[in-house]
Amino acid sequence: MLAGTIVAMVVLMIPMAIVWVATGHDLNDSGKDGSIFGNTNADLFFNLAGLALLIPVAGFAAWWIQRRRPGTLLSVTGRIRWRWLLACCGLSLAFLGLSYGLSVAAGLAGGDDGGDDGHWVGWGKFLVTALIVLVLVPFQASAEEVVFRGWLVQAVGAYTLEGRTAPFARALSRVLRTPWPGIVVAGGAFAVGHDYTGWGPVDIFMFGAILGWLAVRTGGLESGMAVHTFNNIMSFLVPAALGTLDLEQGSVGFLPVLADVTALAAYALAVVWLARRMGITNRTPAAEGPQPQDTPSQDTPSQSTQSAPPHADGHSVPSLPDGQAAAPYQGGHPIG
Repeated sequence: MLAGTIVAMVVLMIPMAIVWVATGHDLNDSGKDGSIFGNTNADLFFNLAGLALLIPVAGFAAWWIQRRRPGTLLSVTGRIRWRWLLACCGLSLAFLGLSYGLSVAAGLAGGDDGGDDGHWVGWGKFLVTALIVLVLVPFQASAEEVVFRGWLVQAVGAYTLEGRTAPFARALSRVLRTPWPGIVVAGGAFAVGHDYTGWGPVDIFMFGAILGWLAVRTGGLESGMAVHTFNNIMSFLVPAALGTLDLEQGSVGFLPVLADVTALAAYALAVVWLARRMGITNRTPAAEGPQPQDTPSQDTPSQSTQSAPPHADGHSVPSLPDGQAAAPYQGGHPIG
């Protein structure tokens, strides 16, 4: 339902635009000081809390406009798979270690001697910032996963041009039936939503694209939520401890981006491996209920036990009403 998706996009964009402007992003003057309250902690709280509100907004858009359960934004089971999320948190800790090591190596290779890296600000100042970060970042990072790797990937994937007979439409349909258009579009939108310059947009795009691919491969957002949350927590806490926390997003060099993408690619491979070991499915659960009396014999699979039609690359998508899309499916600086 194209009209429903367009309305849902508007519903999602309104709070995103409000947060964008309120946090100091001026399209006509990108060099302006982005502080709202003149206090870093207050600005940080407002920024993170505003983004976290996208979770109920996205859920409402799915329920009211697209007529489907909000849980379908999270995974093929319609909910967060907590055991799988916990496993991804363990992998995310390993990602942080690898990312830090590669970032240090990139800095040394680039001639960064770590000159003025700040100094310990003391427990009094640090604990206030740490409390804000630890409480709000999990919701902020999860909100961005729900919007970009959940809702947007699904919205793009809803339109496959299936049934079109024109040669060009049939050729385009073969592409649209794969998850890649949604992954690329969502990754691009995620990059546009950040102010990094230099190689920074490439870093953000690759982050979004890799997590979008993981959402499809694992059938849910858990792996993205985990690594996004841990990455942002550390990316806020370390500069906060050293008195160098700055919410402005600046230029990023090639070597730090290479370190980020390499660490995230390793995380993605580990996630796919662990998902296979744990039997994590990317298919919609079979419908349950009493079978009719004229059910075919046990040797013949019944329609009620068939999974949703798979993408062209073999990854399945959940079945949703009205042609809607299926459920799903930055080391060194905060993504988001």
